[in-house]
Formats: sequence, C-alpha cells, structure tokens
Amino acid sequence: MNVQNSVQRQFSQVAANYATSAVHVGGPDLEAMLAAASLIGAEYVLDAGSGTGHTALTFAPHVERVVAVDLTEAMLDQGRQLAKERGIGNITFQSGDVERLPFADATFDLITSRYSAHHYPRPQAALTEFVRVLKPGGQLLLVDVISPEVPVQDTFLNAVELLRDPSHVRDHSISQWIDMCRAVGLSAEHRGTWGVRLEFINWTARMKTPEPAQAQIRTLLDLAPADVRAVMQIEADHSFTIQVALIVGTHIIKPTMRFPYRV
Repeated sequence: MNVQNSVQRQFSQVAANYATSAVHVGGPDLEAMLAAASLIGAEYVLDAGSGTGHTALTFAPHVERVVAVDLTEAMLDQGRQLAKERGIGNITFQSGDVERLPFADATFDLITSRYSAHHYPRPQAALTEFVRVLKPGGQLLLVDVISPEVPVQDTFLNAVELLRDPSHVRDHSISQWIDMCRAVGLSAEHRGTWGVRLEFINWTARMKTPEPAQAQIRTLLDLAPADVRAVMQIEADHSFTIQVALIVGTHIIKPTMRFPYRV
C-alpha cells in the first residue's frame, strides 16, 4: 500500500471528525493566512490537500473562486456539505493528488495548504507542481505542524505522530520547508508560529487510534527526555503542545534545480 492509499483509508473513516475539529475549523494560523494573502477579490485559488475544506471556506468569500483538491472523497463530501450549509457557491471540490495536479500551467493566483503537507510522500514533487500551476508572482501559503530543529526532539514528535496516524509521513522543520521552497523557485519566508495544545483523548479519538497504539504513545511520552518534555509541553494526562508555522512562498525566482533537503 502506498502513502496515498493509506491517507485515503485513514481519513475515509474519520472525515466527519475533521469537519468539526476545533483545531481545523479556525485558529490564529488561518487568520494569518488570510491576512498574508492581501486579497483583492479576483483571485483564483487552489486549496491543496483541502480535507473537509475549512481553509477553502475561509478564503471563498474573499476571492473569485476556490478549487479544493483532496485525495479522499469522504473528506470532500464533508466540505461540500459545509459549503452548502453556509451558502457558499464559489468552491469546486475535486479529487486529486498534489503531486499530479490536473491543471494547466500558470492557472492559479494563490495556493493554500493547511495541515496537509505532513502527508505528502514527496514534498518536493508537490512543491514543484505548485510552482507549475502558479502564475508568475503567485503565492503559496503553507501552514503545517513543524518539527524542532534538534534531532532528538524531531524524532520524538514524528514517532508520536506516526503511531497515532499510520498515514503520517513527516513534520518538517521551518528551515527544511524554506530550503525546499527555494529549491523549486519560490522565495520563502517564515511569517509566524503558534502553539496548539492537543488534548490526548480528543486527538486520538479524532483519528480513531487503536488502544495499543495509544498505549505506545503514552509510554513514549512518559520516557521522553527533559528537553523533549519541555519543547512538547507534555502534561500528566499525555496532552501536549505542537508548533504550527506559516511559510509564505512567492513564485519569483529561478529554481536551483536541486534539493538541499531530502527525506
């Protein structure tokens, strides 16, 4: 089974949970994305890895049209229902893979990606596709969980993520995202970081994580060294805090044609 199939299997069974998840419905990161876009109302927007469409739904009232693309049809169905309930008619929900986007070159003014990129099996391939379908001067607004720059802290976070969700690929650090963006022809800068507390019971229930995997996560968190405990703000009930960052990339530079960071 490849990563894409794993993503579809995992999220098909929990799509309704993500339609109502407070972490995904809103937050300061989503507000920062909207502010960073400097919208004038005529934009054609791609929401890549849209999930249940919370980012697309936020941007739609401020732009001409949004195309929301996701691998999992059940997630798209939730987005369609939310759009219908809110009377939003300028979003098209479409099945698709971020590594092989079904759009012509230079189609979009703006691409958004929120809480999705840690599922990309080949982030460089996705970023290359983003550059291809962006108009010159177009922007990428990418929000995702970021890993610490310190290797042991990075390892613990990604191990916990993978135990909770087998379709998880990797949380990347800010420096890794900036390097990957620049390598494909995007200027890139870090615009902000926010802490998001994850209540253990809700976090695992949202993904329907099996109890044996939950037990492994609890054990891992219990055994975490002091610096990991401090960075992740691990609590007695195994709740902890992740860091979420906004990376803004603009399609204005020539790509280096090499990737300084690989997974």
